[in-house]
This record gives sequence, structure tokens and C-alpha cells, in this order.
Amino acid sequence: MAENGYTKKPKSKRIQDPIHGLMEFDNWIVKFIDTEHFQRLRSIKQLGTTYYVYPGASHNRFEHCLGVAYLAHSLVKRIRETQHDLGCSDKDLKCVTLAALCHDLGHGPFSHLFEEFIKMRRPNREWTHEEASIMMFDDLLEKHEEIAYDLDDGDKLFIKGLITGKKTEDTGNRSPYLFDVVANKRNSIDVDKFDYLARDCYYLGMKSVFDFSRLMNYSRVSEDQITYDFKESYNIYELFHTRYSLHKKAYNHRVGKAIDYMILDALEAADPVLEISKSIDKPSDYLKMDDTILNRIEYSDDPDLKKSKEIIRRIRKRDLYKFVDEFLVPKDLKGKFEKDEITKIITDQFEHDGFKKEYVIVDILILNYGKKEENPIDNVKFYDKNQPNLKVFKLESSQVSYLVPELFEELNIRIFTRNRDKIKQIRKCFKESLTKIFGIPEPKTYYTRIRPNDQ
Repeated sequence: MAENGYTKKPKSKRIQDPIHGLMEFDNWIVKFIDTEHFQRLRSIKQLGTTYYVYPGASHNRFEHCLGVAYLAHSLVKRIRETQHDLGCSDKDLKCVTLAALCHDLGHGPFSHLFEEFIKMRRPNREWTHEEASIMMFDDLLEKHEEIAYDLDDGDKLFIKGLITGKKTEDTGNRSPYLFDVVANKRNSIDVDKFDYLARDCYYLGMKSVFDFSRLMNYSRVSEDQITYDFKESYNIYELFHTRYSLHKKAYNHRVGKAIDYMILDALEAADPVLEISKSIDKPSDYLKMDDTILNRIEYSDDPDLKKSKEIIRRIRKRDLYKFVDEFLVPKDLKGKFEKDEITKIITDQFEHDGFKKEYVIVDILILNYGKKEENPIDNVKFYDKNQPNLKVFKLESSQVSYLVPELFEELNIRIFTRNRDKIKQIRKCFKESLTKIFGIPEPKTYYTRIRPNDQ
């Protein structure tokens, strides 16, 4: 409706964001934002315990999900405007935006750490935060029917498929490329990654040369998938290299990982009292699960929480579990044993040498470019804008640079201890166990490589 030459737009809300600037959201999606299910994400740190190491990393799942929704809407809208023949409807755009907004509804306290806790407490339950996101999305729709009045059963199934990245027959005849937007199972290039790489680098104070906005602008749909201008191939390598670097330097920082294990121990000790692990079965209980769980334990008067409170008090006083040593497994030995076999051999060696099992923590750290041992570029298709009639194609790494990695995955074995009094003895035992596993007489661990005088 025009008034004095000015056309009124539908009601919307603008949110200032340090990563994407002024983000505008239509009123319909604001109603989803203003629910208890989504607002809960304000109290869940995006990077969990990394905040204890990098104090700038105080951002939460809330703003990340806003950013992902903004990028998903922007990407699909741009594709729709430049490729009219794809037949992307307003409802499709709405569903993709909503899936992006709700994709992390299921994260528990301290984000990915909570998944490790559930594995410990309920080993027979194959649970992921994506499963919990579906549960919380269903509960949101049930409790707020009025804001989802125009979503039919097919739309709801489609949104859930977008969250998990899995297209099924139940999702109908929707365009396959839409499943590449939020959770891309084909090559893991999606707006979720675009936002968290940029956001995490910003709050960690780290630099990245990966440019997601350029990649989005040089994307188009071909053969039912999102493809990219071949000139963006190195930019895509930078995407995966940035992800690897963040895992190496920040997400798996030794001090942060030590605090991870302390919080896991605190939650495990508190579980019989607070029934934390049962919360994943009931949305009303899961709504109460966020990072404030530590405060609930810390300030409780329940005597059965004494052990948990002592661990949390150690965190507050910075009396942390201690990193002992680390071994980067040579590439020719990486496939010799499975992860569980390595853990068992090392644990048995420690027990044989008289160390109590609870003293030592074996941490198997696998770092890669997002597709295990594969080169992620092998699953990406490119186009040449100067030859529009040419079919999309794949690129060999030699067509990009001779300096791209030859290997795309590494295996690290790290040892932590709950007892700081016997670090040198534990370190010696660790090296003996490495000799037993890999047959290396003098394994070069972190301390023999970097600090030989600290043996």
C-alpha cells in the first residue's frame, strides 16, 4: 500500500550483528525467535569451555542461529532472483529460513560437550544434538500453534529434513539443492559453516582469509546442487583450512579440553541427583538445560552433590586437570589400530604400572578438513561463467595449487591427569605404551620434541 509515494513493507525487525551488520527479519520469524525454545540458546556458549581460555569467545548459540537464518534467507533469495527457472516458492524460502534458525535448538549445556556426556551416561542411546533439535522444534510447534498456522505436515517434514540434511520421500518434491543450504551432507559447505567460521574467528581474535560472502555471490545451482565458480576453488580450500586451524588452535586447546573433562566429571557425579541425562527424553526438562547447570550444582545445599561442587570449585580456582603429553601419530601408522584399541592399550599400561585408572584420561583427537581422510574439494562441483553451456565439473588439486595438503586428516593421542603429583611418571608410562602400540623405540612426543628438559 502506497502512501505519499512511500510503499509500506511488511512488519519486520532489525538486529545489529558484528558479523553481518544490520540483519532484517520478517515478523513471522520474529515470532519463532520470541519463544522459550529459541531464547534458551542465549545461555549456551557457542564454543563451550573455550571461553575459559579465550575470554573473548563469549558468544552464544542464539546469535549464531540468527546469523545462519539470515545467510540462508539471503542465499536462497539470491539464487531465486538469478535463476527463475528453479521454481523456488515463497514457502520454500520460508522453510529454509526457519530450518536455519532452528538447526541448533537441540544443543545442550556447553554445546558439543553435552553430547560427550550423554555418550558416557547412556552409551546405548545413539543421541545427537540434531535429534534433540527435531524434538525441540516439534515441541515449539505444539506449544505455539498460532505462529505455525500456515505450515502443513509436508512443510514440517521438509524443515526437519533440512535440519538433518537428509532428503527422504516424506519431504516431497522440493528442489534437492535446498538441502545443501543449512546442513550440506554432500561436501559440508553450508551457511552454518559460513557463520560459525566468521563468528568464531571474530570472537577468538583470530584472522581468516576465507570470504563467505564472495563464495555466496559466485554460487549457482546446476544439476540439482549448489556449485561454484572455479575461480573460488582456493577460497573453498581456505574455508576448510580455517575450520582445521580453529579445531587445532582453539576448539581443542589443551587447557579447554582439561576443563571439558572436569565438567564431564562434575555432570556425571551430579547425574544421579539431578537426572541430567534423562532430560533428552522430555522437552519440558530439556528446556531447563543450559550452561547455568553449573550454578545449580554449585549453589545447591544437597549433600549428594559434594563431589560435583568440589570439581566446580577447582575450576573456579584454576586448579585444573593437567595436560601430560601428546603424540602425533605418523601417517604410515595411523590406520594400524582403531581408536578404542589405542585407548585400551594405553589404559592397560597405566594400570600395569600401578596408576589408578581414574588418574589418567586418554584423549584421542582426530583433526581433518571435514570429510575424514578425503579431500573435501573432491565432492564440490564448479562452473565456468565464461562458458555457460559447459557442464559443471570437478577440479584436481593440481589445478588449484601444488601447495594444497596431500593428507587431510591427522591423529593425535593426548594424555591428561586428574592427579598433578605424578606427571613425569605418567609421561614416562605413556611413552612406553606408545612403543608397545606402534613399535617405535623412542617416540617423539610433545615434550621430547618441544621441551626435552621437561622429561
